[in-house]
Amino acid sequence: MWGWRAVSVAMLCIALNGAWPALAAEPVGQAVVIKTQVTGQSGPIEVDTRVHRNERIKTSQSGLGQFVFRDGTKLAVGWGSSVVIDKYVFDDSQSVKKLTIRAAKGTFRWVSGNSNSSAYQILTPAGTIGVRGTAFDFYVGPDGTTAVVLLNGAARFCGPGGCRQLQQRCDCVVAKPNGDMSAARRVDPSILATLGNQRALPFLSGNQRLAGGIGMLGGCNMASVAPERKDRTRPPPAVAPQRQDPPQRQAEPQTERPNKPDKPHHDKPHHDRPHHDRPHHDKPHHDKPDRPDKHDGHGRHDDDGKPGNHGLDHRGHERHHDRDRDHDNDRNRERGQNFNRGR
Repeated sequence: MWGWRAVSVAMLCIALNGAWPALAAEPVGQAVVIKTQVTGQSGPIEVDTRVHRNERIKTSQSGLGQFVFRDGTKLAVGWGSSVVIDKYVFDDSQSVKKLTIRAAKGTFRWVSGNSNSSAYQILTPAGTIGVRGTAFDFYVGPDGTTAVVLLNGAARFCGPGGCRQLQQRCDCVVAKPNGDMSAARRVDPSILATLGNQRALPFLSGNQRLAGGIGMLGGCNMASVAPERKDRTRPPPAVAPQRQDPPQRQAEPQTERPNKPDKPHHDKPHHDRPHHDRPHHDKPHHDKPDRPDKHDGHGRHDDDGKPGNHGLDHRGHERHHDRDRDHDNDRNRERGQNFNRGR
């Protein structure tokens, strides 16, 4: 009877001892930014929630989590990601002796803290990222294809196909689990087609935005290829008001004015005419003055007999002959009267 009790107590102690490390896992950092849905070992993670060693962190297809470790290292976990804090050894000098994370899939940004570069290690299906006091983005696809883009410092990627050094800002390398690996070159938008995902590297393209100093890094001319956000509806574009021209006044119908009769043509007044254009009056014969000539608008008659009178017309000649006939008639009349007196 006591034997069975001893066995039961021993088994209970063994069970408690096995469960104790899991219950007493040390915290290694905490969440500082959470968007949409991020979960940990014990359920949803919220801001200021602590994360522990060996804890797996997952994000939804629109999720985002930013974490800070005890030595100041920053880790951003983007959409559709899964990562485990594999090893964490902390010392008393506010630094770590060992910090290893295992990225299974998704999108990430890493910024080193106060520890030695040799203390950090990131494991991916295609190889290992060695940190040299640095900041970089990396993406792990569903088939294990891994892309690393350097943002600051230096990094080294090693896989079955060898190692590549990332030394210049925006240097990029793409590696596959089978050992295929590209040379380090400057990243450009074509990398999204190579990775087969337009939403890869969302922190560079602007598909997801980070808060704080960790969000100040990035760029590399990738922002112009930002795909459409599926978790956010874009407001309709503002339509600029159309400028309306003022209404045009209708032209008033023009009424035809009656044609005015032409004004009769008048000669200039006598005082305005030149001396040779003024009418000439015949000298009186026997106190009987002759009538002044009538003027018309076409020609004038001067009977001084001088050359240079160009204003004569046919009418002028006729009036001159009429005056001569009148003068002859007066002479004949006088002669007749004288003849009758003589008789």
